Amino acid sequence: MFHERRHLTDFHSSRIGHVVTDVLVVGSGVAGARAAIEAGASADVILISKKDFPAGSTRYAQGGIACAIGDGDSADAHIADTIRVGCGLNRRTVVEHVVRAAPALLDELMSWGFAVDRTGGRIALTREGGHSRNRVVHARGDATGLELSETLQRRIRSIRSIRIFEQCFLVDLVTIDGVCVGAITHHVKYGHQIIWAQRTILAGGGCGQVYRETTNPSTITGDAVAAAYRAGAVISDIEFVQFHPTTLYIAGAGRALISEAVRGEGAHLVDRAGLRFMPEHHPDAELAPRDVVSRAITRHMLATRTNCVYLDARHVRGFPERFPSITKLCAEFQIDVSRDLIPVRPSAHYLIGGIETDAAGATSVPGLLACGECACTGLHGANRLASNSLLEGLVTGSAAGKSAANAARSASRATTIPLVRHESARSDRTELDLSDIRNSLRSVMWRNVGIERTAERLRETVEILDFWGHYVLDKTFDEPAGWETQNLLTVARLIAVSALARPESIGVHFRSDAPSGAPPALYHTRCRRGDSDRVERSP
Repeated sequence: MFHERRHLTDFHSSRIGHVVTDVLVVGSGVAGARAAIEAGASADVILISKKDFPAGSTRYAQGGIACAIGDGDSADAHIADTIRVGCGLNRRTVVEHVVRAAPALLDELMSWGFAVDRTGGRIALTREGGHSRNRVVHARGDATGLELSETLQRRIRSIRSIRIFEQCFLVDLVTIDGVCVGAITHHVKYGHQIIWAQRTILAGGGCGQVYRETTNPSTITGDAVAAAYRAGAVISDIEFVQFHPTTLYIAGAGRALISEAVRGEGAHLVDRAGLRFMPEHHPDAELAPRDVVSRAITRHMLATRTNCVYLDARHVRGFPERFPSITKLCAEFQIDVSRDLIPVRPSAHYLIGGIETDAAGATSVPGLLACGECACTGLHGANRLASNSLLEGLVTGSAAGKSAANAARSASRATTIPLVRHESARSDRTELDLSDIRNSLRSVMWRNVGIERTAERLRETVEILDFWGHYVLDKTFDEPAGWETQNLLTVARLIAVSALARPESIGVHFRSDAPSGAPPALYHTRCRRGDSDRVERSP
């Protein structure tokens, strides 16, 4: 069923509304916004946002933007850190391009009003896990993502060639003879419509909601990756899902991020007895790469039979000024950061793999581009270096927007609306409890395809997902909750199948059943619809 379903909804182009543009951008986080800005300089653009604009994970980002501009730092050092943390699976040309583009893009952002934090008139730089230098630029203390979102929002609203469609859900991509020509969308007010575009850019974020515990907002359900997969795009390295080591653990509450920068400023991880445990796991202790810290926390919780560990930031001077949002968040749960320990545990945070693209955002489907978290450029390798994600969104968004606009300008718009249609066989199954399916899916993925994995549990997961898929994917829904559930199932299965196909441990993909001491092989996994369970390997 996962390989058979091409469209999630029935449609006929002669019976629904149409909108025509040069470039369609799906997603309004950092990558989508930056793509729209770049494309809007020379082309007509429609940007669709799943909820109100801006949406996505960007505004929740606390850490910052990695940029090698400090004394004693260099692009070469940033490149080396990125590749070391990525376990050498990175595509070096992409790493070099992204890292070297950072200073100019930061200058551009500041010219648009992006207000970075400063110390003594100089840009303040902090250090985070995996970095060998202080090189993370931040804003509003720990609200960098919010400042960035608002900066890009102001810029977009000043460009008349960009139209914004809010509350607009990507249902599927439209292809004719294998070429992407736009998308079927569902608007909260106008219902189904087809947006025809010379080029379509996917910037819809990751898929954190496939896991029971995640830092991602509830809207991050893998829609872009699933739609691209159904359209025939190659999905690469999707088994690599990064878990953030420190999210606030309050029973019954959502998993709010406690920034990596807290440890960068000197906070320690301790157990309930107040004892540090990270120095015994890695020379960099709390500033080890995220996969190392997440596994260490998980194992310590298991060994001590506890639900969490703690961040001790009581000795960090000026904590409320440096981390105002975190201080406020903790206070809501009667945690005084100046005298109390902060309970934390890992949560799913970032999709490293995704839709395979080149440096300009091109996918394996002509007419379709992707950027940001939903794309897999090879920048991160097997593990993402902290604060490289906002940087990636800026660089890849800019590149995709420029490429799409150039291609759209050289193409001629169709004078008639193409006739496209899809009708699926109606399922006679009864109504489904979508909430129950989603909760069950998230629990299975958390238990079996989380921080530590085994072949036995991965096979069990694939069998469970196949069973659910038979009665969920054969239904045709008419509202986003159903489509989101189908997307979550699709992406979850891609993660599980790809994880099963990589028997070695590398980066965030840790196989506890892998032979001890076996060096990981450096290859990329690739899969596409129609290939059944075949996962290819490529250099």
